[in-house]
Parts: sequence; structure tokens; C-alpha cells
Amino acid sequence: MILNEQEIINAICTHMAERKGVQPAQVNVQLEWDESLGFSAEVTIDGRSQYIVEANMLEAIERYMLSHFDRRVFRSDLELDVEDEMFCRIKE
Repeated sequence: MILNEQEIINAICTHMAERKGVQPAQVNVQLEWDESLGFSAEVTIDGRSQYIVEANMLEAIERYMLSHFDRRVFRSDLELDVEDEMFCRIKE
């Protein structure tokens, strides 16, 4: 299974909204990849920005998979990658 960039953004929005006690629509996410720094995302809520690292992104995807697909996955099952856009490969 592969989650596309929008699904990764949705996972992070939902996860951060739950953690901060806001609605997912109040969360803005900008995915980033840097050759030396790896994967990260800038998350903006109510005008305040913070960066999350790959481990936080994978945690959000784990929770998204459970809540939206009723499928329990583990970090070792997830692999972020980027070609034209970012995506997450989930091992079956």
C-alpha cells in the first residue's frame, strides 16, 4: 500500500489536531525533504509554527492507518520516500 502526499498531510493534520485540541482544518502542514536532514514537516496552528521530524511523521501515519483503515502498522512497516512528491510505502 502507498499513501500519497495528501494522505501524509491528512495524517499529520489529524494527529496534530488531536494533540493540540483543535480541529484538523486549523492545521496547516508543509512537507519537507532535505538531502542532509531527511524528512520533516512545518506545522502551523493558529499562526504558530513548529517543525516535526520523521519519527513524528511516522507516528502520525501509524495512527492514521489505524483510525482510517483499521489497520495496525509499525514503524518498521513504513518507509517515506520522495520522487515527484513525497509518499509513504507501507509493507503488507
